[in-house]
Amino acid sequence: MDKLIIEGGIRLNGEVTIGGAKNAALPIMTAAILASGESIISNIPRLKDITTMGALLAHLGIGFHIEDGKVSLQAENITSIDAPYDLVKTMRASVLVLGPLVARMGEAKVSLPGGCAIGARPINLHLMGLTKMGAEVELTEGYAVVRAKRLKGATIYFDTITVTGTENLMMAACLAEGTTVLENAAMEPEVVDLANALISMGADIQGAGTSVIKIRGISSLKPLNYSVIPDRIETGTFMAAAGITGGEIKIKNCNFPHLDSVIIKLKEAGLTINEEADGIVFKAPGKLRPVDVKTMPYPGFPTDMQAQFMALMSIAEGTSLITESIFENRFMHVAELKRMGADIKIQGSLATVRGIPSLTGAPVMATDLRASASLVIAGLAAKGTTIVDRVYHLDRGYEKIEEKLKPLGARIRRVK
Repeated sequence: MDKLIIEGGIRLNGEVTIGGAKNAALPIMTAAILASGESIISNIPRLKDITTMGALLAHLGIGFHIEDGKVSLQAENITSIDAPYDLVKTMRASVLVLGPLVARMGEAKVSLPGGCAIGARPINLHLMGLTKMGAEVELTEGYAVVRAKRLKGATIYFDTITVTGTENLMMAACLAEGTTVLENAAMEPEVVDLANALISMGADIQGAGTSVIKIRGISSLKPLNYSVIPDRIETGTFMAAAGITGGEIKIKNCNFPHLDSVIIKLKEAGLTINEEADGIVFKAPGKLRPVDVKTMPYPGFPTDMQAQFMALMSIAEGTSLITESIFENRFMHVAELKRMGADIKIQGSLATVRGIPSLTGAPVMATDLRASASLVIAGLAAKGTTIVDRVYHLDRGYEKIEEKLKPLGARIRRVK
């Protein structure tokens, strides 16, 4: 099992280029199910989750090939409607094959999903929506079996905002009979990117990026030829790395507006941010100021940046309050940050972070994807050596992060 060894205390300086967004690439890959023929998707990050999704699509009979940041998906013939447990258990996004399979094949059998252990993330809203669209749903032996000769348009209200639920039902609605309206829909940039990809296939979608999305179903779609947006969470992680190390980093290939909520909080913490023609420069202050944060659905502060921001606040001059309102079990990184000297107390969904002058290197263990990132950036700032174990979590969402950090001056290496 790989580990990262980090010698901390170095100010990061230089340029880094952001890769494609994993959370946009995965649903766009499943959209290829909707059309017969070859789909080409570019700006794809080379990540474990991407190859896992590729293996799942290959199991369905779709040819999968990835090279130089480009994926080719040959979807002439779907030979299976079964997404088995062994392929689904490690990645919750696997459930995104459900809507497209039912829409194109009239049937899907999908294992209930797994992924990071950050709390319950049921798919009841996905199934509720498909039921309203005329599908028959059966839960049996850990699988959701969904059947419909052809889905029918419906008005669907989400009791809670769900990104994958919005994406699944938006894809399903593209081939449904009639118009589907999704109310209280997710507004994340990744949802908008999927909508734009579907529109490029010929879909009739209006309102993506707002809380109400309307999809008029059509009889068929053409294959994809689409480029994925940059990864806003990778971008935010490098912003936090600049802040925690007292450094200055130019970030290239990023979408500035997608990070408004994060940038506002970084400015409150004292970072100076300058937009240039070819990127954005983030420069740390002499001393970080404490900042309160509450995670919210987009356009609020993203839950996927909570752990990294907590690491940043662990060395701010004062006390910060961080509230996690999305997932009930997303403070597992706190115990590991405390091993590095951080002063953090948890009461339910609230973390009280009292800044200390500096963190100290220690052996730590990653518990989920974003927790891994928080431990890496904490290690970059800590005095001494930090060993981050179980970095397979990190590899699910960051493409060779150590190779991007080294040119910035980081002393970091991967060992088996």
